[in-house]
Amino acid sequence: MAHTTNIKVRGYHLDLYQHVNNARYLEFLEEARWTFFEERGDLGWFLQSGLALVVVNINIDYRRAATMGDELAVETTVKSVGNRSAVIHQCVKLAGTDKVVAEADVTFVVYDAKQDKAVQLEGQLKTLLEDLMEG
Repeated sequence: MAHTTNIKVRGYHLDLYQHVNNARYLEFLEEARWTFFEERGDLGWFLQSGLALVVVNINIDYRRAATMGDELAVETTVKSVGNRSAVIHQCVKLAGTDKVVAEADVTFVVYDAKQDKAVQLEGQLKTLLEDLMEG
């Protein structure tokens, strides 16, 4: 089951056309990923390990406008885990409906600051990520 983060659209999220600016969705998606890992993942382990999840690609499909006062439900799940990268799928809906506002696939690698490079996804790290995959 996907993890859901609710975000209320505020006036400062809007552009001249009075709908959420496309760049704001990056912030909404990031907020939902942080909440996902805080509530479902072992964020403490990541923070202590010296490893970081680093986004290397984001593909966003915008489906409909969101406007001030809308409540958005950002559904987040791990879509796939490979040897060098993983993909998180996120779907932004109008809360309480099936109306999709935007969808994104976020590809990330795990960066080790001590080695100054992305590391192979293996062992406990790979298990942690695979445990977050949806069904």
